[in-house]
Amino acid sequence: MIWAQQYHPLGNVWLSTLVACLPVAGLLGLIATGWVRIHWAAFIGLGLALGVAGWAYAMPASAMIGATLYGAAYGLFPIGWIVLNVLFFYHLTVRTGLFEILRDSLSRVAPDPRVQLILIAFSLGAFIEGVAGFGTPVAITGAILIQLRFKPLDASVLALIANTAPVAFGSLGIPITTLSQVTGMDVHELSRMAGRQLPIFSVIIPFWVVAAYSGWRGMLGIWPVALAAGLGFAVPQFLVSNFHGPWLVDNVSGACSMGAVVILLRYWQPAGSVAQKESVSIPRRQVFRAWLPWIILSALIFFWGLPQTKNLLDGRPQTSPWLERWCEPTRAFFAKAGRVDIPVAGLDGKVQRVPPVAPADAKPEKAVYTLNWLSATGTGILLAGIIAGLVMGCSVKDLLQSYGRTLMTARFSLLTIAAMLGLGHLTKYSGIDATLGLFLAGTGVAYPFFGTLLGWLGVALTGSDTASNVLFGSLQKITAEQLGLSPVLMGAANSTGGVMGKMIDAQSIVVASTATGFYGREGEILRRVFWHSLTLACLVGAWVTLQAYVPPFTTMVIGGR
Repeated sequence: MIWAQQYHPLGNVWLSTLVACLPVAGLLGLIATGWVRIHWAAFIGLGLALGVAGWAYAMPASAMIGATLYGAAYGLFPIGWIVLNVLFFYHLTVRTGLFEILRDSLSRVAPDPRVQLILIAFSLGAFIEGVAGFGTPVAITGAILIQLRFKPLDASVLALIANTAPVAFGSLGIPITTLSQVTGMDVHELSRMAGRQLPIFSVIIPFWVVAAYSGWRGMLGIWPVALAAGLGFAVPQFLVSNFHGPWLVDNVSGACSMGAVVILLRYWQPAGSVAQKESVSIPRRQVFRAWLPWIILSALIFFWGLPQTKNLLDGRPQTSPWLERWCEPTRAFFAKAGRVDIPVAGLDGKVQRVPPVAPADAKPEKAVYTLNWLSATGTGILLAGIIAGLVMGCSVKDLLQSYGRTLMTARFSLLTIAAMLGLGHLTKYSGIDATLGLFLAGTGVAYPFFGTLLGWLGVALTGSDTASNVLFGSLQKITAEQLGLSPVLMGAANSTGGVMGKMIDAQSIVVASTATGFYGREGEILRRVFWHSLTLACLVGAWVTLQAYVPPFTTMVIGGR
């Protein structure tokens, strides 16, 4: 029997919306106040979601259990799998002492911590986001910032703020391509529109993150670096998204941003940096040995993120005929060994989204858990850790002991992520999220602004720009058409507004706190990043509103009105 969602279960818009807010408000409130440990806050929030879904929304018990287990499994794999293996890799480099050399070598190139912040958290983080999302950039850059002597709170907050502008095109453009599949809109039109919304913020973010660290005056002291990094990212972001597509935007832009900063630093350094640079002398051989593990990691993450690699390891056909001939003999093996699709009992095909959230002819919601352990990004990171560990001189026993210690360190973080993803999936399949979305959709002429905030809300709820696009993509299209707005404009706004919600979603906060050794103090992180997130989301909403109504910005809109 198929259960149809209801979006105003209590018969009143305001009352239904208030009840729908309870799980997320309870979770964030407990995190912010710090009254209980983060894993208990996650389980209490999940309990609230189960109560609201069962009592107010009359969701069948089998569907509630299925959604919770589905989300928890997704939290452990692939997200927890990434976090665990990133920490394993990081602990290996610290244990062997190579991180000290890496830190000192980086200090020669960028002695100023403000410059290090831009180069690592923004530029390198953007490149990593291009090939591996799911919190990977925050985990890696947060760990590096800690070793560069940033305080744990600062490292967590700054890594989260910096991981915004690249998110809409992360993981080889998956958020945009998924939005296209959900809404039926052309992927190139969505890519071009997002590429006309985000670049201005790609320029702003390096200035913003440094100001959050050292204040306005501190930011002015390194403004050429912030400008080089921002323009080095924003210009390729616009060009690639508008003239190629969403797939390589972050890879190209992140690399260009790093290159622009390094080139600038060859000819200009902030005041007071030259003496520090000249005082450090490290043999090139040691520098290369210290950077080698991170080169291995970057190369494997990039290789693992290629569609051809994922198709091979998942046992799926290749798009290239010559590559298909080469891979075809191994497909049967990888199809059985590398990927298992498990329909979620009681949930798969049992929940129906209805208008206005979905079209009238929408099919029941799918719920298939994919265990693609070979092609998962976390597996690539684990392999990089093993290879790098052997290169660094670790024995097999050392690797096993280090992995065991890492697992013990991350055990509560993994439970927390599982509970939070269980909550997120439950809000999606129960219709709680749609109630909140419809409330924002009823804002009439102000919808370009509040529709952008809808994307922000979606990412804050689900922890994923891709999931937010799945959640609200159809609603954005339907509402835009009803109001005479461009559906492409609002579809892209869901994704670009959503990137600013990435820093406050509970999953990302836990990833950051775990990577920086700040676990248990997530409330401090949330309080620091919340207003940055909301302010930036409102700025994106204002920019989208200008594109919707105010010439000459309306000429940027694809799809017209």
